Amino acid sequence: MGHGHGHGLPASTGGRLTGRLWAAFGIAAAIMVVEFVVGFATSSLALVSDAAHMLTDVVGVGLALAAIMAARRANSKSNRTFGLYRAEVLAALANAVLLFGVAGYVVFEAVQRFEDPPAVPGLPVLLAASAGLVANIVSFLLLRDGAKESLNVRGAYLEVLADLIGSVGVLLSAAVTLLFGWRLADPIVGVAIGLWVLPRTWSLARRALHILFQHAPERVDVDDLTARLTAVDGVAEVHDLHVWTLTSGMEVASAHLTLDKEGDQAAVLASAQKLLADDYGLEHATLQIEQPDAKCHELSW
Repeated sequence: MGHGHGHGLPASTGGRLTGRLWAAFGIAAAIMVVEFVVGFATSSLALVSDAAHMLTDVVGVGLALAAIMAARRANSKSNRTFGLYRAEVLAALANAVLLFGVAGYVVFEAVQRFEDPPAVPGLPVLLAASAGLVANIVSFLLLRDGAKESLNVRGAYLEVLADLIGSVGVLLSAAVTLLFGWRLADPIVGVAIGLWVLPRTWSLARRALHILFQHAPERVDVDDLTARLTAVDGVAEVHDLHVWTLTSGMEVASAHLTLDKEGDQAAVLASAQKLLADDYGLEHATLQIEQPDAKCHELSW
């Protein structure tokens, strides 16, 4: 039996990104309080909607920080052979559930207001939304690089992106209300913000569930991988092949390779590991090499 070399979370995720996450957390928390206060004081559903999305930023970035710190501390525990890397996937799923809830609430509340929209003073909403827009732009730039490396940071990044678009919408509704006094502008923008974030939330939830259910990475064709392993010199048959994602940036594989009569165990192991690493990016692979007359019992599951 042999295995390839594993790898942990990207170093930047555990180091450089931590400072950026703390900065984004502080910015989001401060602006969230301002938007909630002004939103409720002015009865602006659009601003309350944006503040609610800002709340998901605070929770999302907080979960990202907690997941990184938990994984960093727990990886040395001998009974946690994969550490707590899945914590960031659970955090991403929690973000998605929270976003679904917020979007649903905003849409429901906005529909109730269409019949009798309240008067919303445009200037306070305009000023609060402007502050939110600036804060979201700063947070967006802080998290942009990390979103490519970590699913959980990507969740926080998507929420900031949604808030950025939302802040633009609130600015527009406040300007329309201020200039023309059109009361429907506020609930319409509230609905638009709620609906805009739903497809992105579904995409995040789908990716998190894909990992939690241990599906093979979408980029890996398992049938093709099986065929190519079978074609390795010295291999007669491949079974019990599994490919899954532990967390973002950490993909794992395991397989049993049965030798043919002329197969050399060391050569087959080296060739198979090279194939998995070079052609599929699977650097952590556990491979069991079996002799032709000593094939293991295959499990039904």
